[in-house]
Formats: sequence, C-alpha cells, structure tokens
Amino acid sequence: MKKLTTIISVTAMMCAVMAALIFSIWLAVYGDSNYRFYKKEYQRYEVTEDLDMSIDHVMYVTEHMMNYLIGKEEELSVVTTVEGREQDFFNERDRLHMRDVRNLFLGGVKVGVICLAVAAVILAVLRKREEDWKRLYFRTYSIALSAWLVIGVLLGIAFRVDFTTCFTIFHKLFFTNNLWVFDPETDYMIRMLPEGFFSDMVIRISEVFVAVLVLIWIVLFWGKRNYKKEEKKDD
Repeated sequence: MKKLTTIISVTAMMCAVMAALIFSIWLAVYGDSNYRFYKKEYQRYEVTEDLDMSIDHVMYVTEHMMNYLIGKEEELSVVTTVEGREQDFFNERDRLHMRDVRNLFLGGVKVGVICLAVAAVILAVLRKREEDWKRLYFRTYSIALSAWLVIGVLLGIAFRVDFTTCFTIFHKLFFTNNLWVFDPETDYMIRMLPEGFFSDMVIRISEVFVAVLVLIWIVLFWGKRNYKKEEKKDD
C-alpha cells in the first residue's frame, strides 16, 4: 500500500513539475509587460541595424506579436517602417507559422492547467488519507525532481553542444510543416528573432524554472521540518 501511495504521489509531483515548467515559460516570455528582455536582445544582436528600423518601431511590432500569441489580437498584421518603406512587417508565411505557434502556446497553457488540477486533486486526497503527508510530499517531490533533473541536464548538454540541431529537432517534433524555415532576405521576422535570441530565451526559461523548483522544494522542506518538530513535542 505504501508503494502504491508513493507512486501516486510521485505522479502528482511529476504533474506539478510539468505545470511549473509551463508556468516558468509563461513567466519568462510574458513576465515583463514592457518587454525589456526583448529590447536588450534586439540591441545585443543589432536587430535595428539589420532591419533599418528604430527600436521604438521594433518594440511596437513586438507588442502586437506577443498580444497575438495569447489571443488578444485576431490578426498578425503590423504596418510600420522597415528598410525605409512603410509596409506590413509580417508576410503570409509569418502569419501561418505564428498561427501554429499560438496554437502550440495556448495548448501548452491548457496542458499546464490540467497538470496542476490533477496534482492538486491527488495531493488533496493524500493529505486527508496520510497522517505524515508533509513528509510524503517532500520525499515524492524530491523523487520527481530528481527525474526531471536528469532530463534537464541531458537536454541542457544537448542544447549546449549543438543548439541549432536541437532547435531544428524541436520544430520537427512540434510542427507538421516547414513554415518555420525562413529566408532572411524575404522574412523580416527571422531577422528580428535570430537564433541567438532563442538560445538566450531558453537560458532565461531555465533560470526561472530552476528558481520555481527550488522555491517549491524549500516550502516542502520547511513543512517536513516543522512536522518533525511537532512529533518531538508530542513525544
């Protein structure tokens, strides 16, 4: 019975960690409403020079693009000055690909909510059934965290060794077409968001994710420690 309880609790914690990952992605991407990270990246990779645009115009495009990704805008179309001409920043290929990205992004959010709900229900049931639930939570979270840590380290090494290949594999896994293959000569979006930007975003997401996981671990550790103190008092 204890083994079954442990397996069920570990499953809940795995779901909780998945929810934490999706929340971390959201926080890294949308945590700053002024998009200061994006602005810094544009300056770092000299995006304004490459597009012959002012930073204000690039940020204007960014704001509309980010609103589109979360469903605040129905159409991805921004008329601005690019390479000295007033035109729509996005072409048809951009729009088709970003529609896929939006579906993936919003679908991921739904998965995160489901994972969180599953974890919450299971842990709520275990809390009622298990007297030492605080210790159970900490132990099974540590197990789930270890499993995710192994996955994270392997992915981190892979991205570090060859980010381009990993980035390509990611797109082939999650997209059923080749719309993500852009031509810098005709597609402005790939010039605004070069590969280096995505590499830095992966690092940013990883930092947020690790911080969230550590925070959860500290909370559960503190709960387990207090439970031990209460046991000693009772003795």
